[in-house]
Amino acid sequence: MDALITAATSADERRRGAKVAVLPVGSFEQHGNHLPLTTDTIVASLIAQRIATDYDLFLLPPITLSCSHEHAHMPGTVRISAATLYAVINDIWKSLQASGVPGLLIVNGHGGNYVLSNVVQEANTESPRVALFPVREDWHRAREAAALETSGAEDMHGGELEVSLLLHGAPELIREGIDQDDHSAPERPHLLTLSMAGYTKNGIIGQPSLGTAAKGQALLDSLSRSAAEHLAIIAGS
Repeated sequence: MDALITAATSADERRRGAKVAVLPVGSFEQHGNHLPLTTDTIVASLIAQRIATDYDLFLLPPITLSCSHEHAHMPGTVRISAATLYAVINDIWKSLQASGVPGLLIVNGHGGNYVLSNVVQEANTESPRVALFPVREDWHRAREAAALETSGAEDMHGGELEVSLLLHGAPELIREGIDQDDHSAPERPHLLTLSMAGYTKNGIIGQPSLGTAAKGQALLDSLSRSAAEHLAIIAGS
């Protein structure tokens, strides 16, 4: 995880002169018995680091606590309110603007951070400067490019996609036994009411047994390509 946090100095960023910063937003929540609580943060950081490297952007350290309320019933989960996350993101963007970095790409690794959509919508009322990434279309393209065997509905939490990314970028963090954790619950009509407890006992919804490092590499390659369109919009003149 340490390798995913920027080690850049002030002099490095002065020379870079980037007009867009990349902010990974993860979570600290249960991911079953064999994946780390930091899984979403690692996923967001892997994507953010790849994009920042490929496009020479200002990489920010990850936000590691977020809106994990649907996982509150399982040990290890620590969460903050939507209002707190909203305020933190806005404060970061204001700080960036004041320092001459007007663009912000928010790389979200946790599906429960719904408030990020509101942050981005409000930030762009005057001009397009903030983007939320990856969006549904980006994930869809990445799944196709990596030839994932599960759909987004089937692979909701701790499954093929997340395990593949960790196998590629942080394999040492996956514990033995993950290949035995497959759990199917593709229909979740009352998730907001019942939380994860209503649909899984082991904390997983998906098929982690299908994850491979090669799929993780292909996912990152595709997501980096998809980021170009978002960056072109928020970079401005």
